[in-house]
Amino acid sequence: MVLSGCAIIVRGQPRGGPPPERQINLSNIRAGAMARRAAQSQPDTKDTPDEPWAFQAREFLRKKLIGKEVCFNVEIKTALGREYGMVYLGKDTTGENIAESLVNEGLATVRREGIRGNNPEQARLCELEDQAKASKKGMWSEGGGTHTIRDIKYTMENPRNFVDSMHQKPADGTETPEPFAAEAKFFTESRLLQRDVQIILESCPNQVILGTILHPNGNITELLLKEGFARCVDWSMAVYTQGAEKLRAAERSAKERKVRIWKDYVAPTANLDQKDRQFVAKVMQVVNADAMVVKLNSGEYKTIHLSSIRPPRIEGENKDKDKRFRPLYDIPYMFEAREFMRKKLIGKKVNVTVDYIRAATGAGESTPAFPERTCATVTIGGINIAEALVSKGLATVIRYRQDDDQRSSHYDELLAAEARAIKNGKGLHSKKEVPIHRVADISGETQKAKQFLPFLQRAGRSEAVVEYVFSGSRLKLYMPKETCLITFLLAGIECPRGSRNVPGGMQVAEPFSDEAMLFTKELVLQREVEVEVESMDKAGNFIGWLHIEGVNLSVALVENALSKVHFTAERSSYYKTLVSAEEACRQRKEKIWANYEEKPVEEVVHLSEEKERVANYRSVYVTEITDSLHFYTQDVETGTWSVCICVSVCGPVCGCECEFVLACLGAIVCGWYRARVEKVESPARVHVFYIDYGNREIVSSTRLAAMPPAFSTRTLPAQATEYAFAFIQVPQDEDARADVVDSVVRDIQNSQCLLNVEYAGASCPHVTLQFADTKEDVGLGLVKEGMVMVDVRKEKHLQKMVTEYLNGQESAKSARLNIWRYGDFRADDADEFGYSR
Repeated sequence: MVLSGCAIIVRGQPRGGPPPERQINLSNIRAGAMARRAAQSQPDTKDTPDEPWAFQAREFLRKKLIGKEVCFNVEIKTALGREYGMVYLGKDTTGENIAESLVNEGLATVRREGIRGNNPEQARLCELEDQAKASKKGMWSEGGGTHTIRDIKYTMENPRNFVDSMHQKPADGTETPEPFAAEAKFFTESRLLQRDVQIILESCPNQVILGTILHPNGNITELLLKEGFARCVDWSMAVYTQGAEKLRAAERSAKERKVRIWKDYVAPTANLDQKDRQFVAKVMQVVNADAMVVKLNSGEYKTIHLSSIRPPRIEGENKDKDKRFRPLYDIPYMFEAREFMRKKLIGKKVNVTVDYIRAATGAGESTPAFPERTCATVTIGGINIAEALVSKGLATVIRYRQDDDQRSSHYDELLAAEARAIKNGKGLHSKKEVPIHRVADISGETQKAKQFLPFLQRAGRSEAVVEYVFSGSRLKLYMPKETCLITFLLAGIECPRGSRNVPGGMQVAEPFSDEAMLFTKELVLQREVEVEVESMDKAGNFIGWLHIEGVNLSVALVENALSKVHFTAERSSYYKTLVSAEEACRQRKEKIWANYEEKPVEEVVHLSEEKERVANYRSVYVTEITDSLHFYTQDVETGTWSVCICVSVCGPVCGCECEFVLACLGAIVCGWYRARVEKVESPARVHVFYIDYGNREIVSSTRLAAMPPAFSTRTLPAQATEYAFAFIQVPQDEDARADVVDSVVRDIQNSQCLLNVEYAGASCPHVTLQFADTKEDVGLGLVKEGMVMVDVRKEKHLQKMVTEYLNGQESAKSARLNIWRYGDFRADDADEFGYSR
């Protein structure tokens, strides 16, 4: 077999089986390489055409040697096993020397490097090559040999028609030069042939001298590119010292004018409008080391990928299969690359020049699917971000096929920056050990969060970076000093909840939830912030205040009518600011307050300033009495209708991960009631509090359902309100207290009464309660029966009521009723019994 003009395969005589084969490469000469079809398994590769005179050299050897007996001797054997030697036609070395025949016909060149003067065979080859050149044989003839390159078609669109058309007819192959080859030769010949020129030698890779020819009228390389006779070659551009950008500009000019070889050229961004090719945008998020999300002037968000660079990636597979793989922290230099872009770009305006649009790709056997990507050059203050990343060794440059124009418009600068990074051993090219980031993620880890809580509380304001925004008030923070990730909830506010998956379907988002999340993202995402941690919830999420550049995020959300003030804010120093901001938005009826209707509010009377007690009794329905003698009521005018709604609600059974749920009371009392989950011991024991009635119960999670948004506490407030009796002290003795509770339950539970607020208490308002029919004071009746003692108040406007209660207490003492049956026990042993005068 003849492989090429300088390589053959020989086989010995068969002896008991197929004889071994050996490849012999002809010494001291080189013939052109044959065309090679691209590998079908690699769709990105391209077919390789013949080199000039390669096919003619191969045919010369095929016709001369195939089936003939030859003699050869091996002169050199490389470490890889390749053999070089001389081949003679016939049984011995007296036959025709094949290498000399090829050189004599001008079908091969002599390797003159390393020629020894005392070697007659090499000297003979050089003489024959000089004679072939003089005779202009083969490759030494005029024309450069482009006409000898075959135009090979490996596939046919319709082979049947081809076969039919050529049926019983001899088919001749045609050899055509590349388009504009003759014109390019004439262009160069007419300007350089026998002219005085200057040559700048650039490099010498593989014994091939690369240089630049300077004509008095200019650089012939630039002229060829500008006139569309040539294209830039990446591998030699790297060693070009006369300014690679000039060559790219010349080639770009020819492409824009579509001259000669670029007559059918279509630019990668030809389908884009000018405003979409170049624009100014604000960076909102750095996705990874080569992509970012920007906000256009129109308010639209767009993901931009940096052209022609590849972010750091892990070599091989992840060895630790048990550990959750986190690319940002587990891939070497990925965190450094992301931080470089975050600190330099977040919140700033950049100039974006779109270079190309990478089409979407489907998923392969070992590659994931990628959506369409907009690849661009991003600059800020004249600095190319991609080039800066590459120069610091935080990214690498992608290599392309020669005919692939989908690349960065500053591709040569990227290659030069990568060369500098490799030379200086920066980042990915460093010989040092790669940096390791051990970041603990304690999001949702309740036990770890409990251990970590005291440290954050004592630290006061701590530095953090917002890594992710789940909703308007729920964020994921990276704590650099503590090297951990936490879930952080904004304190003091109640933000609209977004849509989320719950057992049984998707829970609909509350109004303005998306706007609240977008507001938080634009303000704090990937920014450096300060946080004050106050507490944590049962799921291990930290609760506190977040500040960015002097702005309290909780206050900012309330000021922009995207959140309401939560009652837990009352004990914070920001409460007055929050309330005033909420009131201003409520008055303007903005966003979440757009449908707000001001309800008639009872006039708040500062009792300490009143000269007389104000009695304003209203009808209530007592729904629950607690063991501490507190009781829950529903307002008769506004509360009873909600009970009917709750009874009619039914939903899918779910677990107990929601704060507010619906609880089914079972077969005896059918229906679903609103409840708040207070504690989860196990799926079979969930502690719930019925917010419309005030009672508590331990139920199974199978009796709980997600609360529909239409019946949330934001839409329909809890109907049960907690109160305590005014002017009385609850007995500390368990038996005495139980007697009081039993008496009150018999008298007023599940009945309608009249209620008047007397004064505020630590946990709830203190009130007087009257029977609806007799108008008798329930609390005073307990005092007169000797069930409780009087709590003496000092306010002047309450002295008339206090006196009445004290008189009732004296009458009970005189009759030795209940707790007074052994007399006045408060004189000596009040501390023992827990009473006080």
